[in-house]
Amino acid sequence: MPDRHSVMTVHAHPDDETISTGGTMARYAAEGHRVICVTCTGGEHGEIVVPELDTPENHARLAEIRREELARALAQLGPIEHHWLGYVDSGMMGTPENDGAGSFWQADLDEAAGRLVRLLRELRPEVVVSYNDFGGYGHPDHIRAALTAKLAFERAGDPEAYPEQLSDDGLRPWQPLKLYETVLDFGRRQGFADLLRERGIETWWAPPEDETDEQREERESHLRQMAGAQGPITTRVPVADHIDQKLAAMREHVTQLSADGFFLALSADDWRTIQPTEDFTLRVSTVGVRLPEDDLFAGVPP
Repeated sequence: MPDRHSVMTVHAHPDDETISTGGTMARYAAEGHRVICVTCTGGEHGEIVVPELDTPENHARLAEIRREELARALAQLGPIEHHWLGYVDSGMMGTPENDGAGSFWQADLDEAAGRLVRLLRELRPEVVVSYNDFGGYGHPDHIRAALTAKLAFERAGDPEAYPEQLSDDGLRPWQPLKLYETVLDFGRRQGFADLLRERGIETWWAPPEDETDEQREERESHLRQMAGAQGPITTRVPVADHIDQKLAAMREHVTQLSADGFFLALSADDWRTIQPTEDFTLRVSTVGVRLPEDDLFAGVPP
């Protein structure tokens, strides 16, 4: 048994935890480490991708449905400790939900960081994982989650930050040692595209045949933004042995990930071939490291 460490992943909505860090969470849970997942919103304004479930009644109780889906997904990944940050889904950029009361996009960043600082001081993880400043792909809640995680990482160890937590709640400052951002490896894009084309699977990476020049430029511009926002891949965590768990967890997010969609239409062997690692940028480290890494706990003392 390795020395027991702890990692906190900070995600925007239910399903994000599995898509971007599910293999890593499953691996570290299986190795006996403490794995903590924070979900910032309830995913109330997301789409329902299964036509027979896409009803007004289900949209009205979507937060409850996604709470149940998330619990089942985490159970597939292993003994994961879960916490909600307590905000409402902001919807996509430019939608009315962005202006909604309680939405994460409208939340005061200082207050949001304070909520996460409280969790950091209570739970004391050594490693924190979230997204880059573009939120990976530009979703407002992902952007907000990234900024909240970064600010909380900076402040959790500062006794002058949120001092009421220290005086009223008996907490102590806690400085996590490493901060990571998730990375989509664009170097694997062509391999994905070829395999998807071979399997006849549609994805936003593979444009429709009737795509206009304007649509193509918009799509390519967005991809350039995504690629430009990413840091270098410093850390590749091998997750091939946990792909089956990750796919099982994805299947629990029934309302969001369709069986014939990009993620679930590929087999476990496909994923082990194309993406046997989950990739990260080490953004901050207070301990000595040697790059590249294959372990988020590299350099963390026992």
